[in-house]
Amino acid sequence: MSADTTSPAAGPVADRPAGPAGPPPERREARRVRRASRQLLYALLRPHRWPSGAALAALVLENAFQLVGPLLVARAIDVGIPRASAGDWNPLIRCVAGFTACGVLAAGTRYAFFRISGSVGQAVLLELRTRIFDRARHLPVAFHESYTSGAVISRLTADVDAVRDLIEASLDGLLTSVLTVTGISVLLLWLDAPLALVVLGSIVPLVAMTRWFRRRSRIAYRRARDTVAEIIVRFGESMNAVRAVQAFRAERRKHAAMNRLNDTFRDAHTDALEVVARYTAGVRLTGNIALAVVLALGALRVSSGALPLGVLAAFLLYLRRFYDPLDELATFNNLYASAAAALEKIADFLATPSSVPEPAAPVPLPRDRPVRGALAFRGVGFRYRPDTPPVLRGLDLDVPAGQTLAVVGATGAGKSTVAKLAARFYDPTSGAVLLDGVDLRRLPDRALRREITLVTQENFLFDGSVMENIALARPDAGPQEVRAAARAVGADAFISALPEGYDTEVRKRGSRLSAGQRQLVALARAFLADPAVLLLDEATSSLDIPTELAVRRAMDALLAGRTSVIIAHRLSTVLAADRVLVLADGAVVEDGPPARLASGDGPFAALHARWIHATG
Repeated sequence: MSADTTSPAAGPVADRPAGPAGPPPERREARRVRRASRQLLYALLRPHRWPSGAALAALVLENAFQLVGPLLVARAIDVGIPRASAGDWNPLIRCVAGFTACGVLAAGTRYAFFRISGSVGQAVLLELRTRIFDRARHLPVAFHESYTSGAVISRLTADVDAVRDLIEASLDGLLTSVLTVTGISVLLLWLDAPLALVVLGSIVPLVAMTRWFRRRSRIAYRRARDTVAEIIVRFGESMNAVRAVQAFRAERRKHAAMNRLNDTFRDAHTDALEVVARYTAGVRLTGNIALAVVLALGALRVSSGALPLGVLAAFLLYLRRFYDPLDELATFNNLYASAAAALEKIADFLATPSSVPEPAAPVPLPRDRPVRGALAFRGVGFRYRPDTPPVLRGLDLDVPAGQTLAVVGATGAGKSTVAKLAARFYDPTSGAVLLDGVDLRRLPDRALRREITLVTQENFLFDGSVMENIALARPDAGPQEVRAAARAVGADAFISALPEGYDTEVRKRGSRLSAGQRQLVALARAFLADPAVLLLDEATSSLDIPTELAVRRAMDALLAGRTSVIIAHRLSTVLAADRVLVLADGAVVEDGPPARLASGDGPFAALHARWIHATG
């Protein structure tokens, strides 16, 4: 399945029930997406309507100056040259001067058009990239777990590039072609109506060919856009998992899969080029036939004295210009089909609703006192998708302010889901999660992120310095505050020993640091954030024993005085908690102090006994 079909907002078209009447669901969906893409384009252009109007005016003037040229040629042939032969050079000089002036003015207005339209085009592309990035940044974890990062990258790169090609390379051609064809049609009728009717009669097959071309090219380019998104997704997946690919000797299989996608992409573009070739050939054949007919009829009329030679010359010059823009329309339609498919995908992505939306009427946390950090789960049920079994079943839980709660259980028991719901990466399917008595769904996102912080075992370090990575929690924090946070969790010593101390670049994903050092940096980041509630999801599971001891000492400083929920397999981490919650199949099976549970005969005692046996 293509990565673009995984959007939780859109869903597979086949899953949508058909209405009692009207077009099939697939066609209604296609119309909806096309309508959304047009609305998006209008919204992007609306702030630039005045510059766009000025650019259009410059283009109209340039086209008018270009169209005057053949009329001056006709007058020079019919009036200027005969009068010059008789000794009066003034008419011919005026024709030549007028032709030169029109050329200069056309060049000037063309320059003005490119300057204005180029500025508008770049502003539109910047706005489009900003909207895509902002939308991707604000969509919740649930979206990003189903809509691959490669598909998002495809929206921001390949699809925006297709729109850029349309704006930069072809809108000029389209507008010029429309103005030229319209203006020349009027002039041909004015010059000689019988010959003009011959030319206008050729428009009938041209319209039919253009409609065929648009329909076929749209199909081909939509297929190409789907395939290029899939290529980006698969390439990114293979590069991110290069260790696994090489470890399991999967290079040939990945190579074969990529070749199949490349073949599909090639075939889609080949089909599009075949359509362009047929259309262009048809336009030129129609134009040449019309030109031959006009030349023959015009020659007969000139020989009989019914048509001046200069008028025939101007007519033929206009006729050549009449069909040339239709070739440009083929190029425009080619790019338009690609850009339209890209814009449809961008519009669909931007319209994706959030599964954890900002509240319509947010409830601010109390300002007259600090946030205490009391967490509560009230009848919380949760499943990741409607077609999957429930992960939590009516969970009721109170975590008083300042308490450290450890959540344990077998894989799949729902431990990490508790942390994700407390961080509001997801919303409960039923029930509510409360912070100081306020439903998380009613809190503004900025306040929620300030008061609740999640630390996982694979905390991401960005390419940059150690100080920049710690300060991610509070960009306004000064160097002394960053160092104080590092000292508080025991990270200052190793950071100071780095080649450039806090200014040391950690490189891609923190590859310059060990796993334990990356975790200490992540804990320093959390300490600097100073949240009311701290969620630790398997924060020490990937560490060796000596490194775990160092991280645990850092965690002791971090947990002091704040509400904490620790998700862990290692009981060495759990035993330091005030309270242990044991989950099984999404429900609480044990709850109490770790020492009491360990001395009993319940599930936690069994886990504790196995851990003692395993560690000797």
